[in-house]
Amino acid sequence: MNILFLCTGNSCRSQMAEGWAKALKADEFTAWSAGVETHGLNPLAVQVMAEAGVDISGHSSKLTNDLPVDVDFDYVVTVCGHANENCPYFPARTKVVHVGFDDPPALVKTLTDEAEILAVYRRVRDEIKAFVQGLPGSLEEPDGR
Repeated sequence: MNILFLCTGNSCRSQMAEGWAKALKADEFTAWSAGVETHGLNPLAVQVMAEAGVDISGHSSKLTNDLPVDVDFDYVVTVCGHANENCPYFPARTKVVHVGFDDPPALVKTLTDEAEILAVYRRVRDEIKAFVQGLPGSLEEPDGR
């Protein structure tokens, strides 16, 4: 099965989801991530994923147009509201599921304490991990959870 995690900028949440899916579900899914825009790979997302033993440092921020054209996605999971509202068209056989996660960069915008900032990223990382661990069943539940 092919699964695409879609976010606005493909910098944080979708990258974490792809990393978790590759680490935890590689025997069940081929995971991809992309954005409706590209914002570059978020270094704090890379850091907190590395703390959990998942290396996403080699990932890059990409658009859906950057993905191989021969990949048919079974599922597209939008992990933020903006991506859900601006989700590109996928063939009818592709099931699009929205599972919104908080946006760490937005939540930490006014924070200055590094421990508080990292706590936000870690919380979202762990929520995404729990969702991915529940795959594929979590794709069938309302809002994916």
